[in-house]
Amino acid sequence: MIDGPRMAPASGGAARSLVILLHGYGSNGDDLIGLAPYWRDALPDTAFVSPNAPERCPGAPGGYQWWGISNLDRSARAAGAARAAPALDAFIDAELARFNLDESRLALVGFSQGTMMALHVGPRRSRTLAGIVGYSGMVADEAGLAGDGALTRPPVLLIHGDADPMIPVAAFHHAKALLTGAGFAVEDHVSHGLGHSIDEAGLRLGGEFLVQVLG
Repeated sequence: MIDGPRMAPASGGAARSLVILLHGYGSNGDDLIGLAPYWRDALPDTAFVSPNAPERCPGAPGGYQWWGISNLDRSARAAGAARAAPALDAFIDAELARFNLDESRLALVGFSQGTMMALHVGPRRSRTLAGIVGYSGMVADEAGLAGDGALTRPPVLLIHGDADPMIPVAAFHHAKALLTGAGFAVEDHVSHGLGHSIDEAGLRLGGEFLVQVLG
């Protein structure tokens, strides 16, 4: 079972909603839990958890991967996300049970490969999530998203830098078109001059979206 660092609700009371943070390739849960302090005050009854991906990442001490990336071609992305999905689904089930919540009180926030996982697993849940925030990512399984793979269509916020050298902003535009075409409500933002990262605008917009869907 995957697990990682946690941050309890700022209110000190029981969690009334949950944000699961999904890190990128070669990173870990300690990295992405760093987003929680930016949003806790606006979401005082929300618990945050940032699990380490299921596989150690070769060549990245202390880093994890959702699946090994030798290239980003469509078939490899789809196969990798499908292989990692059961571990994330089991983690989501366990966390919802831990806090006695259902999917309507859960948001997924991903960065890079974590965004691919959020967009892969979230819509395949049988009950609709409150929302998905995807930073600097792309859609892993395009055919599955456009076909019968999407059982639900939670609202989505996509944020990307137009100077991203790792996952070019073209992937953002393609993901937006795919999601919109599949019937998702998509909000989006492109940060000018930003590379493979999250800037202040992205943090603010992500927080506003989470308040909107979980508030």
